[in-house]
Amino acid sequence: MEIVIAVLIFVYGLIFGSFYNVVGLRVPKGESIVRPPSHCTICNRNLTARDLVPVFSYVFLKGKCRGCGTKIHWVYPVIELSTGLFFTFAYIQLGFTWELLVALLFISLLIIITVSDIAYMLIPDKILLFFLIPLVIGRFFSPLTPWWDSIVGAVIGFGILFLIAIVSKGGMGGGDIKLFFVIGLVLGTTPTLVTLFLASIIGTVVGVITLRISKQGRKTPIPFGPSIAVAAIISYFYAESIVDWYINLFF
Repeated sequence: MEIVIAVLIFVYGLIFGSFYNVVGLRVPKGESIVRPPSHCTICNRNLTARDLVPVFSYVFLKGKCRGCGTKIHWVYPVIELSTGLFFTFAYIQLGFTWELLVALLFISLLIIITVSDIAYMLIPDKILLFFLIPLVIGRFFSPLTPWWDSIVGAVIGFGILFLIAIVSKGGMGGGDIKLFFVIGLVLGTTPTLVTLFLASIIGTVVGVITLRISKQGRKTPIPFGPSIAVAAIISYFYAESIVDWYINLFF
């Protein structure tokens, strides 16, 4: 029975991931997430049910539009598959609890901002505000221990990123700063600090690889949101283990 539920959650995750692609691409542009229907942005052909099966359509179509043959960006299937896997992992770790709801909301937020940041280097306030209220409610029913750690984490997360932005004179985007407020609210103090540490490492590695492949200069802007998202998910599940490993390694 557990396997059946896990498979169902994975399938729902794929479907939500497909929807999150739409949200992440349209909301920053002020477009409706309902109309017009999903379509090819090159030939404007409306996509049919066969074109919209998460991941599988991309594979069967060999990554190309059925109408004009334009290549479909690899981000689409990666986001769909990632959402399905993260949803399933959260269920396996947490079961049917209030914390699972928090985890799914948190993962959804991070997936959407990843799409928008990759596409536009922008983390929209609308998306952050939309998820803030349900996450606050979720933390009310599934509080951290102690409960005020959410408040402290939010303040510290926002404060550190805001300070970095001031010192670097704009080197940190406003969306990243606000995102860390939400991350701090969900994770609490220590996991938020772990998130910042991991995001810095991941961002540096991704940045070096990206610049070498693209052969662009060091001042080329690279979205930091995806690195934050990956780091936040790792911290959500493993921050305590990471801290324990670090302490045992050096002390």
